[in-house]
Amino acid sequence: MTSPLTPVSASPERWTPRLWGTLLVLCAAMFLDALDVSMVGVALPSIGSELNLSTSTLQWVVSGYILGYGGLLLLGGRAADLLGRRRVFLIALGVFALASLLGGFVDSGPLLIASRFIKGLSAAFTAPAGLSIITTTFAEGPVRNRALTIYTTCAATGFSMGLVLSGLLTEASWRLTMLLPAPIALLALLAGLKLIPRSAREQNKGGYDVPGAVTGTAAMLLLVFTVVEAPEVGWASARTLLSFLAAAVLLAVFVRIELRTASPLVRLGVLRSGPQLRAQLGAMTFFGGYVSFQFLATQYFQSLLGWSALETALAFLPAGALVALSSTKVGSVIDRFGTPRVIVAGFVLLVASYVLFLRISLTPSYAAVVLPSMILLGFACALVFPSLNIQATNGVDDDEQGMVSGLLNTSIQVGGAIFLAIVTAVVTASSHADDSSPQAVLDSFRPGLIVVTVIAVAGLLITLTGLRTPRRRGSLVVTKSVPLEAGREEAEREHVAVRD
Repeated sequence: MTSPLTPVSASPERWTPRLWGTLLVLCAAMFLDALDVSMVGVALPSIGSELNLSTSTLQWVVSGYILGYGGLLLLGGRAADLLGRRRVFLIALGVFALASLLGGFVDSGPLLIASRFIKGLSAAFTAPAGLSIITTTFAEGPVRNRALTIYTTCAATGFSMGLVLSGLLTEASWRLTMLLPAPIALLALLAGLKLIPRSAREQNKGGYDVPGAVTGTAAMLLLVFTVVEAPEVGWASARTLLSFLAAAVLLAVFVRIELRTASPLVRLGVLRSGPQLRAQLGAMTFFGGYVSFQFLATQYFQSLLGWSALETALAFLPAGALVALSSTKVGSVIDRFGTPRVIVAGFVLLVASYVLFLRISLTPSYAAVVLPSMILLGFACALVFPSLNIQATNGVDDDEQGMVSGLLNTSIQVGGAIFLAIVTAVVTASSHADDSSPQAVLDSFRPGLIVVTVIAVAGLLITLTGLRTPRRRGSLVVTKSVPLEAGREEAEREHVAVRD
């Protein structure tokens, strides 16, 4: 099932203006997601001061977004397949714009947190829908690789620009950081109504997987909520342990439902593909390590070195700039060497970046430590992020692109939440209440940075397994499975084939 605009045999040089316009709209939504996340972090002190929010309440301005985003991605991805990618994307984009307006004018903490949750919820639908629109509009191969490279570049660009813009806008008012995405989202919505191709809905003869949607969404919401709250209430507290247990039970029920239903929310057979599984695990370790590194580096720059928010943003800027500048080149690199080799190369650079940053001190050399680390980080992100997206979506039928996109984004968000919580716990355990000297604080950061490096090494080891099998022409196709009720013999014939 392809969209009316799918250029099955078109070359990258033959993109029509409408194709470029479609990609621009989708990139705008991805750009806004990343922009919104990075801008809020810098504005938190001003928000807390004006709205009189405690530290525990203030953290939910960030966590509320993560909860809505990470908890509903699986549902958002499958909804795009079943209800139509264009429809889901545009409705969610409109909700995002309205929530941005609400967040800019609220005068209480609960309302601000509610607006952030709604924005996260809408992003949980725009992200997988947008990615699946690309993968069903641009033909698999060099055309799609180029489109996905440009698309994923917008995330890094949005994050980098968000850091800089937040430093500037917060000087005037934190409300501007909330309001800025609204007009951009509205313009993208109007353009999308004209440009985004209509897509047929999947012929869902098996009905809707309501039990799977309920249990899967509840499990992800509870898991993300527990991880976010654990550092505050304690990892060993009864509340945390019971929450993890409940999330595990819900996930077990969800898996059982998905194995038996005729139209699953997530077809678990897709994970029998080695490249697909490596893409999902690679995304978890890549984003989880990066978010943790960004958190520790920001604390180091501002708390220990006394840098301003704008100076901190500029320190990260070389990484984002490299990703943006390399967007037109990475696609050809992936075409030539294949995603497994490019991902491995990116993880090697990532590990090198984190190892180099371990040399930080109270009087660091920007030219010898910070800048080289950011340059390596930029090259790593430019190689890894688009390659993971391409590897996860290659060889997947059009009617399951939303599902796979939702699964990939879920891996990214869950990885970010879990690994950041672990790194934060390590830093907290390494700190000493009776010694708050700068050197003591720096010493508490170092174990966290070591954990970040270990996470990156784990990602490298996972992706290295993809080099064992010689690269062959063609793309991997994960054949569809059938429910257990249709016959165990047919279910066992599900396999990974190679499309000639």
